[in-house]
Amino acid sequence: RSSPRRHPTPRTSSTGMFFITSFMMSGASAAFAPATSLLAAPSTSRGAVLMSAGEPIVKLGTRGSPLALAQAYETKRRLAAAFPDELADDSAVEIKVIKTTGDMVLDKALKELGGKGLFTKELDVALLNGDVDVCVHSMKDVPTWLVPGTILPCNLEREDTRDAWISASGALPSELPAGSVIGTASLRRQAQLLAKNPGLKCVNFRGNVQTRLKKLQENVVDATMLAHAGLRRMDMTEHITRVLEFDEMLPAVAQGAIGIQCREGDEKILRYLDALNHPETKVAVDCERAFLAALDGNCRTPIAGQARLVDGQLLFQGLVSKPDGSVVFETSRAGAIEDAVKLGTEAGEELKAKCGENMEEFFLGEDIAPEPVSSMTGKTTDGLGGYTS
Repeated sequence: RSSPRRHPTPRTSSTGMFFITSFMMSGASAAFAPATSLLAAPSTSRGAVLMSAGEPIVKLGTRGSPLALAQAYETKRRLAAAFPDELADDSAVEIKVIKTTGDMVLDKALKELGGKGLFTKELDVALLNGDVDVCVHSMKDVPTWLVPGTILPCNLEREDTRDAWISASGALPSELPAGSVIGTASLRRQAQLLAKNPGLKCVNFRGNVQTRLKKLQENVVDATMLAHAGLRRMDMTEHITRVLEFDEMLPAVAQGAIGIQCREGDEKILRYLDALNHPETKVAVDCERAFLAALDGNCRTPIAGQARLVDGQLLFQGLVSKPDGSVVFETSRAGAIEDAVKLGTEAGEELKAKCGENMEEFFLGEDIAPEPVSSMTGKTTDGLGGYTS
């Protein structure tokens, strides 16, 4: 298979945590910044930002997986292109790798570990401490509620949002016999697979893209799924058996989108991010995250949602399901772009009402089974979504 693009080795930070444990209960705000201009900011023609020799203008924090690094370097490239007088020099934007709990603990399901914040907590700390100026995220990994003092005002143009099905035999989900084992850490994927083929068995399957593909090649599972966007970004689409359409597998909220987080009120950084923001993507992501917020959703709940702009109108599809796929509720909306957050919120509230008064009880059910034994079982993780050799 082709290898991911190689980049210069970034600096690694082992930033410690000091408070994040209770931010969701202390007034955290949803990340729904306007999709229009982020700030009435000066243009690059007003002059370059001065910096002392060797000191970066922008410090960019990222996870250390190959996919995360590809996204970080793409962000660096776009910053240089948008601000050639300020950020074109290679030293102007420094990439700092920050190891996250989600990348260090790979033998447990995300539901057991606490959900999406596992991939962002250490980055939040680094941002608030001033160790980095921005954090680049896969948006589907970002919690619905951001840590106070931070905002997420920028989305790069979105890639294909669909899921890619990767099967050792070439069989599609509906074609696999009962007892076939599917590797996935996603309750969303499990629920939709079981709704269409109840005989399948889903097992925990974590790690970066390369790690999961290696496990698949060892035949510990019969098939797995990955975001099509991630495989495209790393030139690894040759592994795909089929890209699944929305009626086969509705993608996760914000899947395929890259988000850039910064400190609230940081006008220098907001000026840079305004130039990178893709308004159509921002509108769609804000709609989807409003849907998720209304359902109080996370990695422990099977929820899917996608918004698209078609002929100037915003179209939204969403669903919630029991983990075993036995009950699936779906909804759709259409409306004006400026009503994106309202559409998502109303769709979420509709499905929340269908689930009944006790949401926790609705989402109880079949959890993903433990990961099967592979050549990586018991090995030490490298903190980057892989294992030490």
